Amino acid sequence: MQVLENKLSVRHCLTFVTGLVECLCFAGAVFGWASLVFVLKEDGYFSSLCFNTTGFNGTQILDCSAQDEQLSLIFTIATFMNNFLTLPNGFIFDHFGTAVARLLAIFLYTTGSLMVALSSPALPFLLFPALPLLAVGGILFLITNMQVGNLFGSRRSTIINLYNGAFDSSSALFLIIKLLHESGVSLRAAFLFLSACSVVHILRTFFLLPRTFIPHPLPDRYTYGVSCGALETMNSEVTANVCAHTGAEDTLFTNDVPPKQEKTFRECLLSRFFVGHLLWLSVMQFRHFLFIGTLNPMLLRLTEGDTSLVSQYTNAFAFTQLCAVLCAPWNGLIMDRHKGKPLAAGETEQEADLRASVLSLFLTALQCVLFSLCASIPSLPLQYLTFILQVLNRSFLYGGIAAFISVAFPSCHFGKLYGLGTSLAASFCLLQYPCFALVNGALGGDPLYMNISLTLLSLLAFMHPLSVYLHCRKRASLRDNRKITAFSS
Repeated sequence: MQVLENKLSVRHCLTFVTGLVECLCFAGAVFGWASLVFVLKEDGYFSSLCFNTTGFNGTQILDCSAQDEQLSLIFTIATFMNNFLTLPNGFIFDHFGTAVARLLAIFLYTTGSLMVALSSPALPFLLFPALPLLAVGGILFLITNMQVGNLFGSRRSTIINLYNGAFDSSSALFLIIKLLHESGVSLRAAFLFLSACSVVHILRTFFLLPRTFIPHPLPDRYTYGVSCGALETMNSEVTANVCAHTGAEDTLFTNDVPPKQEKTFRECLLSRFFVGHLLWLSVMQFRHFLFIGTLNPMLLRLTEGDTSLVSQYTNAFAFTQLCAVLCAPWNGLIMDRHKGKPLAAGETEQEADLRASVLSLFLTALQCVLFSLCASIPSLPLQYLTFILQVLNRSFLYGGIAAFISVAFPSCHFGKLYGLGTSLAASFCLLQYPCFALVNGALGGDPLYMNISLTLLSLLAFMHPLSVYLHCRKRASLRDNRKITAFSS
């Protein structure tokens, strides 16, 4: 028995560590777009769209705004597909399980990598399908890895936030490609190597992850991977429930414990929590995507076209993204801070989880407003602070999305709700390209008024934590009234 438990503990740790490496090195690479744009411009992608024009003082300058618009459009499409296709990805994960979802992710990610490798200044339009494929494959890696938090019980939210932080930090992958490119390694060689790494993803899918799901709460001596069903020491009832997963829920039931009546997917979808969470996500995600997509033109404007300074600040931005994996666990610790403490009289574990989430939701909204304020001020040195606030807020945001859904709704709907939320938020993010065109056109390249408008829009994110706080206070008031009534009688 002790040997079996030790084996399971080692496997759990290996699953966690390899999942962290996968999210850190691959999953969110597309969000390092600012570094890749620098490489694409150096290699001459869409350079035919640049033309000479006369400046204010009569000198000839090179106008590459059309090139910037094409590159911005690629990122807009990639981020839209990354979020919009999370809905069907969530359904695939919920209905077909981990193995099928991951094999699809590997296919998409490998195809995207190969298409970037095959692209060139003569074939720049291969980037339009390539970046969305990388984005969608990467988000599927994240979705299938977040369930690993179920293996660690009381630290579930911390693990989910850590994985989302690693997803954010993986945007530094394009920084590494940029630095290698400056050292003489071609873009083609770098992306061919990424394609070859798919072998590692396949091995992890079959050896260190379940075919279906990791249930929550975790049954005793739960195992998974290629040895699932081969361990004769495991209780036969547990094996049947874990390996076959014939039940509709992820929780293991016995004859003595009736199944808990969970909310339907429709009830979850129409709930105040989901609508508030969708607004919270849409507003902040839009602000981040627009900032990342327009970072290169913004730096060119602030540096007055000094490419060496643009490269320096682009590297600084990418290096700060590495810190996301260090920032994300803070949010998880905030949400898990009540674990191990006694619950209030009459309070359920879910109510305690919701109460703990209020501070996380509020801090995330506050960080977004501060980040947007700094980004609105046209000061080049101040952008270092903007980068720090951006990565801190982004790590809280994406960890908070999954963590809140996991505590507010039944686990059997996690994939669908996570996917639908990010898909609907993606529709809001389609405004990126019109906003970029508006800045370049009517606003004459000056984004000040756009940034002020986005900062005011970010204030809407405070509605969600306020709503959850009022709900928790109402529940606490009802418990107090019941205790008073019981005491009086």
